[in-house]
Amino acid sequence: MAATGLRFQSAAFFSARQRDAGTKPFHHCSPQRVPIARRTGLLKTKSSNGRPQISASFSNEMLDESLSGERAPEQQGGSTVSITVVGASGDLAKKKIFPALFALFYEGCLPEHFTVFGYARSKMSDEELRTMISRTLTCRIDKRENCGDKMEHFLQRCFYQSGQYNSEEGFAELDRKLKEKEAGRVPNRLFYLSIPPNIFVDVVRSASRTASSSGGWTRFIVEKPFGRDSESSGELTRSLKKYLAEEQIFRIDHYLGKELVENLSVLRFSNLVFEPLWSRNYIRNVQLIFSEDFGTDGRGGYFDNYGIIRDIMQNHLLQILALFAMETPVSLDAEDIRNEKVKVLRSMRQLKLEDVVVGQYKGHTKGGKSYPGYADDPTVPKGSITPTFAAAALFIDNARWDGVPFLMKAGKALHTRRAEIRVQFRSVPGNLYRRNIGSSDLDQATNELVLRVQPDEAIYLKINNKVPGLGMRLDRSNLNLLYSERYPREIPDAYERLLLDAIAGERRLFIRSDELDAAWAIFTPVLRQLEDKRVAPELYPYGSRGPVGAHYLAANYNVRWGDISSDDS
Repeated sequence: MAATGLRFQSAAFFSARQRDAGTKPFHHCSPQRVPIARRTGLLKTKSSNGRPQISASFSNEMLDESLSGERAPEQQGGSTVSITVVGASGDLAKKKIFPALFALFYEGCLPEHFTVFGYARSKMSDEELRTMISRTLTCRIDKRENCGDKMEHFLQRCFYQSGQYNSEEGFAELDRKLKEKEAGRVPNRLFYLSIPPNIFVDVVRSASRTASSSGGWTRFIVEKPFGRDSESSGELTRSLKKYLAEEQIFRIDHYLGKELVENLSVLRFSNLVFEPLWSRNYIRNVQLIFSEDFGTDGRGGYFDNYGIIRDIMQNHLLQILALFAMETPVSLDAEDIRNEKVKVLRSMRQLKLEDVVVGQYKGHTKGGKSYPGYADDPTVPKGSITPTFAAAALFIDNARWDGVPFLMKAGKALHTRRAEIRVQFRSVPGNLYRRNIGSSDLDQATNELVLRVQPDEAIYLKINNKVPGLGMRLDRSNLNLLYSERYPREIPDAYERLLLDAIAGERRLFIRSDELDAAWAIFTPVLRQLEDKRVAPELYPYGSRGPVGAHYLAANYNVRWGDISSDDS
């Protein structure tokens, strides 16, 4: 449906209360736009296991200096940041982490003094690492500076250390090389664990003992999955905390760094028109939809161990749900935001088997081209019943959301690629125009707010309006904010935002351990039931809209999936 000429205008980022508290807007990396940090400086504290460590906090002035590359007069000695990508030869490092670091460098967001190290088991020289990295680096669209020069300067700061992941000797050699590059400055060290979860603890043990910073902070970014259920997640957390304090662990969920997810709280808390409507009184249901138009593509062996519920729903979609449904935090401080998210998760019912539908894609031929099924992937175990699709109905038992169904849907090999949040509002009581709409279409004529996370980021509100002419005919149209039109500047990748936050010590987009526990408590019982009862997934053709069972699940709660309507945008 064509959009109307009206458009949303974004409200101011922060309220007067937040500005008075010293909060600085953060959507670029200039000193004026750096996230908040507690004004405590570097303090020596004790970790949860009693060992002394250096606190991971800066004053705002130090933070501005470290991110902008500008040194305050009293900080002429300066500090340096060393970023070690553990698992440097893997796909994630090559496709996401190194390109994100270069993008931050290109935009002038990294400190003046920084070093990037790759660490992996593969034998490689510094030059070979640089050659590997250079194949995936790209320049920003604006190209305001010579890209070739920028790339060369970045690559000259990249080095490599080979070693086993459980080898203290390998990390001790890395420590020696890091000290050479740090050259007497205050050393701050960030380790990005781009490795399988079964070796997280080995790396943390070895690196924390032999390659921690002696005078600055040391932080570890840990990639999902964080276990397979409550028990394994708890064991992983306890093992990590033998060597690290909670403040040193940055559990990354890259979806929290997506622009539209970041904008979710801004939209709600900075616009008076939305916050009064954000409750069971006006919202009929909320839908969180994730779909990919491709299958496992040879990665079935890894995927089969987790499935779509663990891979997407328990983390990406549940994190978005918590941000959507939380109460207004006291401030934008990381702990205040994460406290509210935990309250939401603890208020949620455990997911029941009858509120879940699972599916698995099968082979399909379309337009003369054959698409293999999940079971056809040679890396997938024979007879696997691992779901590649799941839909679920979740509920939050609190005063704001009591009785409102939160429907999740996630799948691979579907008809389109999308990630979005759909908020369907209640019908207008005693609608004067019910005759013009028609009783059968009344539910479909309700307002709907859509936040499209990817692709083509957008926010639009579906409204009813009169079609021009002498008659009284109603039409459904969109008030549309299309990011590519309103903001022509390229949107940063989520990994850029999260890496910058980790360097700055800003934790609001990272997952706390109690948050993780609460998330697993919702999904673990139904995951065990699915596996113990060996529930067979409903087969659906590659490139379809998914199993029919998902529509029956929604119908149980008088809901129609918003992404299948005829006027879907």
